[in-house]
Amino acid sequence: MALTGRTALIAALGALVVGFLLPGWYGLLAVEVSLLLAILYDLAAATPVKQLRFTRTGDTSVRLGEQANVSLLVTNPSRRTLHAELRDAWPPSSWPTTATGTESRHTLTVPAGERRRLTTTLRPGRRGDRKPARTTVRSYGPLGLAARQGNHHIPWRLRVLPAFPSGKHLPAKLSRLRELDGRTSILTRGEGAEFDSLRPYVPGDDTRSIDWRATARQSTVAVRTWRPERDRRILIVLDTGRTSAGRVGDITRLDVHMDAALLLATLASRAGDRVDLLAYDRTPRARVTGRAGQQTLPALVNALAPLEPALVETDARGMATAALHATSQNSLIVLLTGIDRAPAEEGLLPVLPHLTQRHPVVVASVSDPRIEEMSRARGTIDAVYDAAAAARAKTERQETARRFEKYGAAVVDASPSRLAPALADTYLALKSAGRL
Repeated sequence: MALTGRTALIAALGALVVGFLLPGWYGLLAVEVSLLLAILYDLAAATPVKQLRFTRTGDTSVRLGEQANVSLLVTNPSRRTLHAELRDAWPPSSWPTTATGTESRHTLTVPAGERRRLTTTLRPGRRGDRKPARTTVRSYGPLGLAARQGNHHIPWRLRVLPAFPSGKHLPAKLSRLRELDGRTSILTRGEGAEFDSLRPYVPGDDTRSIDWRATARQSTVAVRTWRPERDRRILIVLDTGRTSAGRVGDITRLDVHMDAALLLATLASRAGDRVDLLAYDRTPRARVTGRAGQQTLPALVNALAPLEPALVETDARGMATAALHATSQNSLIVLLTGIDRAPAEEGLLPVLPHLTQRHPVVVASVSDPRIEEMSRARGTIDAVYDAAAAARAKTERQETARRFEKYGAAVVDASPSRLAPALADTYLALKSAGRL
């Protein structure tokens, strides 16, 4: 039960009546009993909340930062008209940062035997699954003095997918891929590892590409054209340990690494390669295998959506073992992890040779743009000290990258906005050189 502001106002007016017109117990009883009877009548005449029926429809998934609409169909099976206020409660991260708290509240009137549809607009600020907490209904009586109140649990799940802002780079990378594949006017000569076709020799062609047997069978000199090999296998390993919880700007390192993984996976699937995913810290957190073509991106975003950084030290040896078990044939292994000096020396560096001796390996990591800003700071003593500390951090990071390269791994170290396209460029360079 809930009392309204109208009840409080009437009670205040009744107190004035008792005080000035009917002082004493008789006046008090007359006012209070009348008000109590009116409240009881209002409660009896209000539509029972427990009889209402609810059905949810709407979006089941949405990209981070985009808008989702979840509808609630309210059915009134009783013989009374429903006058109610309804609150559709969702977790706080389901609303935009500018939310005022009224977005989940609705006022509705449902005649007897009819139904009405209410739509709640969500704009989640975090990845993962969002489920409604409860739906609270306050049903008012005809006098507006009191209301019946009750809660209903209407299950639903809205999966918030990674934002994928690097998707804007995909057309340019696909154009470069078509050039490598010989599907544009720019033909590759002597690149890749898979024979494509023969064409007439033109001045400037590499003489090593001349096919002498084909030349002997025709009147013109023929050269071979190549295209990158297809159906190669790529394993993306995502480090979800404590270092991935660090923030670069407004987002975590894990979110930046996810974005780079999605661009690489989309590009590789368009190139005809197979992409697998392994997310690991001390145990596997997510795994995607056996997907190809257009199935790759939906499978990856669904697997990545609920992932959160685990505040534990990553078991680098276990991660390397899981990566080797996940791929038996020669594959490109892409490690999206941190390359800060201390974690790398104690974790990944000792086990990296076990990976590079069997597979080509790329280590990709996002750098903190704040370090770059600090290294350029001048003007005050504090700024100079900050610049010195930033320069030392950059030097240590570069030394760690050189140690990775010494063990045979390619290193991609870039800012949040540049990591995804830089990793895609590295993949295209490996494919162009025939190393996949």
